[in-house]
Amino acid sequence: MKKEYIVENLHCAGCAAKIQNELEKLDKVKNLNLNFYNKKLTFELENPDLEDDIFKKMNEIADRLEPGTILKREKVKIDEKKEKINLKLWIAVVLFVVSILTKNKYIYILVYLLTGYEVIFTALKNLKKGNFLDENFLMSIATLGALILGEYSEAAGVMLFYNIGEYFQEKAVGNSRKSIESLMKIKPEIANLKTDLGLKIVKPEEVRVGDIVVVKPGEKIPLDSIVKKGKTTIDKSALTGESLPEEIKENNEVLSGSINLTNTIELKVIRNFDGSTVSRIIEMVESASNKKAKAEKFITKFAKYYTPIVVLLAVVIVLIPLIFGLDFKVWLNKALIFLVISCPCALVLSIPLTFFASIGRASKKGILIKGGNYLEKLNEVNTIIFDKTGTLTEGKFKVVDVEVFNGDRDDLLKYAKIAEYYSNHPIGKAISEYIDLEIEEDKILGAGEKAGFGVNTIYDGKEILAGNLKYMLDSNISVESQIKDENTVVYIAVDGICLGKITVADEVKKNSEKTIKELLDMGIESYILTGDNIKIAKKIAKKLGVKKENIFAHLLPENKVEKVEEIKNKYKNIAFIGDGINDAPVLSMADVGIAMGKNGSDIAIESSDIVFMKDDPYSVVELLKIAKMNKRVVYENIVLALGIKIVVMILGILGVANMWIAIFADVGVSILAVLNASKILRKK
Repeated sequence: MKKEYIVENLHCAGCAAKIQNELEKLDKVKNLNLNFYNKKLTFELENPDLEDDIFKKMNEIADRLEPGTILKREKVKIDEKKEKINLKLWIAVVLFVVSILTKNKYIYILVYLLTGYEVIFTALKNLKKGNFLDENFLMSIATLGALILGEYSEAAGVMLFYNIGEYFQEKAVGNSRKSIESLMKIKPEIANLKTDLGLKIVKPEEVRVGDIVVVKPGEKIPLDSIVKKGKTTIDKSALTGESLPEEIKENNEVLSGSINLTNTIELKVIRNFDGSTVSRIIEMVESASNKKAKAEKFITKFAKYYTPIVVLLAVVIVLIPLIFGLDFKVWLNKALIFLVISCPCALVLSIPLTFFASIGRASKKGILIKGGNYLEKLNEVNTIIFDKTGTLTEGKFKVVDVEVFNGDRDDLLKYAKIAEYYSNHPIGKAISEYIDLEIEEDKILGAGEKAGFGVNTIYDGKEILAGNLKYMLDSNISVESQIKDENTVVYIAVDGICLGKITVADEVKKNSEKTIKELLDMGIESYILTGDNIKIAKKIAKKLGVKKENIFAHLLPENKVEKVEEIKNKYKNIAFIGDGINDAPVLSMADVGIAMGKNGSDIAIESSDIVFMKDDPYSVVELLKIAKMNKRVVYENIVLALGIKIVVMILGILGVANMWIAIFADVGVSILAVLNASKILRKK
């Protein structure tokens, strides 16, 4: 059973990591994740009856490790306490400037008390609970040590700038969070439900499949639907990143979260809210932080050992003058510098934020990434395998030729329509839409499908088959014309006699050629797998610039699995992009499985790691660029945070760095790292 709690009064990324480590040790709890940025705790509970007890234990742990932190089962109002603290902070800044001008130690002490009393009070509470390696305790010891040494300006300055740094760090994180949250403001708040008594305003969650809703200009489409009446223009940019408005009319499908721009329309709901596009997008993006990348896991583990090691070094530095008879005051000051920079917040804060921002940026482009681990894996991918139909081609087939072998054209078309009547395959739909005939639905006694071959049904006592040449031959049906075609051919047979064939054609997507070329420029090999005949496959490959040896045709679902395994053994790190039910097995077995979400099947989307909402193959190029930028920023922040801290430690031992530089190495670096991570959202 999946649970979600709101986390209140959590202001430290390092503390969030410590709380998560402790909560993960609880029995009957698994897949736990504490997201510092959206302040949510998610986990799975084996036994729902234990929730009250688990909830109590979790709150005890959270409060012990970070006093004041509370877990709640419902959303809470924003705490206004911070604004009051900010007022005190700016008063302290003014007093500090005055103290510099007057050189008055009492004003320094006043500044210290004004900015440090809460830090010291929290440190004492933590110490009582056995938590003496947190940021509050270390900052208290460092500044009190400075006061003992008579360094009043340093004590006041360090505590003041620690508070200023925390303030700007929180503002930077908050701005990044707001930028990401703004991407998710696609949830419709209301639906105009059509009833016998007129329109009734309800929540989208209350609407059911088959209900009729009315959407007026300027309103969001509440649920995935089919247009029943009217035509209009819609804006899908929040879902797909596609800025151009799209015209829709009767029988067109529309996605929840799109905005109606021009005319009032009536829609017939085809999915409940939980299964609608907007709900799935929000769920995917919010839960993406649950699947952490190796870099995130490493930093969390690193932080666990970093602080104790640096504190231990500080203790060793204090012992040096006692052993060698050196100036105790000088070496104590050096030890205090170590304490100030012993908090790993810059790393613990910025690395997850980098992944969070990258996933948010991708979602703005209509790319949904289900976890930071998949974003990280993309940097290792050297081969991309494409399913052809619906991925590199439009998947919108149209009938281009009808050839009769036996009987007349009307019979051929009639039985073709019957055979494909219940088909959801793009080819079947194209044939059904092309043939304008009324069919007596109640005479269709059954509909079956042989994946990769065709469909079969019984109508008015007759057995009807529709499929490829192999399907006919395997069914012992003689076919007069077996000429290989560059398009897809569907043969129609009734009671063992082939009546003729229907030829359908598909078009290459406009960005497919550009996608293959840019992947090649990146050093990434492209493969195409298809169930179509080799002639069609070679024609597509030639147009796109894919090597002949990288094309595999006439593939059944199980053949696709074999080919993907074969390619994976050769190249090790592969991604697969597909959209159909038959692609689900290979989407799961690829290192990174990518589904076309707009027209893709539900099972393909569920089996994938990443979803392209606008069904544009070029999204893979954009995705790889985001992954590359994410990796670069992660490395930049690791070098920035660790590099500066190590340099300041060395300078501190040499007597060059003072407490002012140390506070920059702690809070200042955190701010820089957060700003560096958040540039992902701003970069064009």
